[in-house]
Amino acid sequence: MKEVRVLGITIDPVTNSPIVILRDLEKKVTLPIWIGILEANSIAMELEKMKLPRPMTHDLLKNVISEFGGKVLRVEITDLRENTYYAVIYLKQGEKTLQIDSRPSDAIALALRCDAPIYVYESVFEKAFSIEGEESEEAKDRWTKLLEMLDPEDFTKYKM
Repeated sequence: MKEVRVLGITIDPVTNSPIVILRDLEKKVTLPIWIGILEANSIAMELEKMKLPRPMTHDLLKNVISEFGGKVLRVEITDLRENTYYAVIYLKQGEKTLQIDSRPSDAIALALRCDAPIYVYESVFEKAFSIEGEESEEAKDRWTKLLEMLDPEDFTKYKM
């Protein structure tokens, strides 16, 4: 499992879908995850530290967790099956640690608001860059180079 940071949000030029870009702390591998418009907006707003007069959904979730005496410990992106990513949010409430199933985009949006670390399983990196089930260093390198060529000014500039 590798800890990652959110590099930013960009738009897939082919599908016009938002992509959240994750990069490991050693800056060796970059992982793109296609996400929904609303989640992209929520992540971008937190990355840009924009504050709204009323809480959005992920702000509300953070507030509810806090009011119940809980804390977000971490989020983990655990699997990739049939082009769908899976994640788990780990919460601490008193002596209990809870595991909550989540979409990665929601888990990431919450983790950013709670200053919680984000981890990606090694198997997810392998599946994301595999061709017909085999890991491909070539594919990983291609994605990393493509994402590095994108203008950092485009990251987190996503607006609805």
